[in-house]
Amino acid sequence: MIYYIADCHFFHGALNDRMDKRGFESVEAMNDYMLTKWNNKVTNADTVVILGDLSLGKVDETNELIHKLKGKLCLITGNHDKYIKSADFDASRFEWIEDYKEITDSQKKVICSHYPIPFYDGQYRLRHNGDPKTYMLYGHVHETRDEVLMKKIIEMIKTTPYNPIGSTHESFIPCNMINCFCKRSDYTPLTLTEWIKLNKAIEENSDYGK
Repeated sequence: MIYYIADCHFFHGALNDRMDKRGFESVEAMNDYMLTKWNNKVTNADTVVILGDLSLGKVDETNELIHKLKGKLCLITGNHDKYIKSADFDASRFEWIEDYKEITDSQKKVICSHYPIPFYDGQYRLRHNGDPKTYMLYGHVHETRDEVLMKKIIEMIKTTPYNPIGSTHESFIPCNMINCFCKRSDYTPLTLTEWIKLNKAIEENSDYGK
């Protein structure tokens, strides 16, 4: 099984009362909760693609953390993943570490980036039934004003008409982007199918794109 999650920010206690307002009583409580949620879902046979900003801890703290997390770890580097530059960082714990990665999951192409990419490779590719062949998974923006703006951009793209090459029928530009912000999934890594379902529920129960 392949799971995805973004912006855990282990050891970043300021997020309990600022920006995310996670509400944990301490950074230790936050770390323990996220670690438990992760390990209750993931087995060591699973793969977890971390879409950036895993940890703000020191390199020794982060090394200890990654050996507690279950699964085969893969990292898309985020702007806060400073520990990877340390000579003491245990990069061997990861299957790969990349700034950007395209993978195949459940016969779908998955674009993995810490930063949202509104015009991504494979965006227009659809199956005969209209289902998307490609998804763009991102992080970085949490639930900030940047995510509000990103949703407006996504809605603009989805409602923009165009004429596909070789077709006389007008269509609309596909845009299948999902913010895999950890707080959305209660700090639990989710499969692509689970993120698609959760993202749809969020869209249906919010002022999406408004």
